[in-house]
Amino acid sequence: MAEGSNGTGPPRAAAFFDLDKTLMAGSSGIFFARAAYETGMISRGRLARDAYENLRFRLRGSTDDRADDVRKRVGRMIAGVRVRDLQRLSPRVLAGVLPRLYPQMLARAYAHQDAGRPVYILTAASQEMADLLAHVLAFDGGLGSRSEIVDGHYTGRPMGPFNYREGKVLSMREVAEREGIDLAVSYAYSDSESDLPMLRAVGHPVVVNPDPDLHRIASQEGWEVLHLDRLGRRLKVLAALGGVAALGGLGRVARERAGERMQPRA
Repeated sequence: MAEGSNGTGPPRAAAFFDLDKTLMAGSSGIFFARAAYETGMISRGRLARDAYENLRFRLRGSTDDRADDVRKRVGRMIAGVRVRDLQRLSPRVLAGVLPRLYPQMLARAYAHQDAGRPVYILTAASQEMADLLAHVLAFDGGLGSRSEIVDGHYTGRPMGPFNYREGKVLSMREVAEREGIDLAVSYAYSDSESDLPMLRAVGHPVVVNPDPDLHRIASQEGWEVLHLDRLGRRLKVLAALGGVAALGGLGRVARERAGERMQPRA
């Protein structure tokens, strides 16, 4: 077993939390998109497509193609934009994100801190988003995807690896080396199969609102599974109720027509 960062004592552990569908219900991206629309950065049509993608993400999870598409689209959108202008979107973004945080996950994060484990947000979202939420939530740091900045403006080009799949592990290893953290005794929380590298990089993986592939793998590995997002279940119940209502309506129409046929004609 590795020693602590000072060469004595037990190894130092940390806890890494994915953001979307893990710390919060749904995707933080939709609130960035909404704020961008309100300030004229994107069109109403683009906002509608982002809202649809957010719903699909909550129900089915992410895919590599969609994640790569989002990264490229955001890069094109912010190219030439002043850093200050994006920072001014923060109040609007936070107004959407904060009410959707899972209290259970915040309790977990703070329990880790109280046990002496630093807590980090680890997300494919921007470094600015990760820093902002880490500050507001009193976490120990945020690890996000960085964008190149020249003369106070975004160029639209990435600066460093995309915090997705193996990219998250690179970020974890960087902070582990810098802070003297032993990943073998650390914790990671995520919802998506795409975060398997992140989950396998630690000794204590926990899956939250898992997509079908991750749920299957977690069951095989014996990992802890948390179910907090009820949207899919609500939609299934509503669909079932809608089906029952439709059948009831058809039955009522059939009875009415049968009654009409039985009535004597003048």
